[in-house]
Order: sequence, then C-alpha cells, then structure tokens
Amino acid sequence: MTSTLEREITRHIVDEYLPDTTAEELTADYDLIATGVVTSLQLLRLIGWLGDRYDIPFGDLEISPNDFRSVAVIANLVSRHQPAKSPEPDARPSPVHDMSGGS
Repeated sequence: MTSTLEREITRHIVDEYLPDTTAEELTADYDLIATGVVTSLQLLRLIGWLGDRYDIPFGDLEISPNDFRSVAVIANLVSRHQPAKSPEPDARPSPVHDMSGGS
C-alpha cells in the first residue's frame, strides 16, 4: 500500500528527475542514489523541496544521503520529522464559566 506521502514524493521525483518515467514505474524501494537518479546537486534540491513542502528544518537534523535512498526511506524520514499539525480550532465558542463564586 502506498501512502499519500509516498505518492507526493514519487510525483515530485518523477517530474523533476525522471521526465520519461511515469509515477507508476517508480517503485517505493527503487534506489535513487545508486542508480544516479538523484545526484549530489539534485539531492540538495530535493532536501530544499522537502523542507519547504513539509516544514522540516533539515539544517537542524543529522542526515546523510542514505536518508534519501528511496521514496520509502524519504517518506519515513519526512513522517518522523514533520511537525505535528495543530488541531483545527473549534468552530463553536467555548462556554465561559464564572469561577469567582459571586453572582
């Protein structure tokens, strides 16, 4: 089963680095580094995109090229470091309780 996160990352990699490949052809475990799909310069661009897209401060993390070896590994990295989303504010106003004890 492919997650939404994996599909988004796959689409970006195919669009940016594999223009003659479809997203369906790029498997989640395909080694992007060993096969030369992602070079060192492209890795910097990919890290920048991931940081912007998923609000991840990669400059504060200890990472290596192995963290970007495949779509599955990248998705795992992103899911571990992506900030938790704040819950949507409640549309209903909160009741105000008078805690003073007076009337």
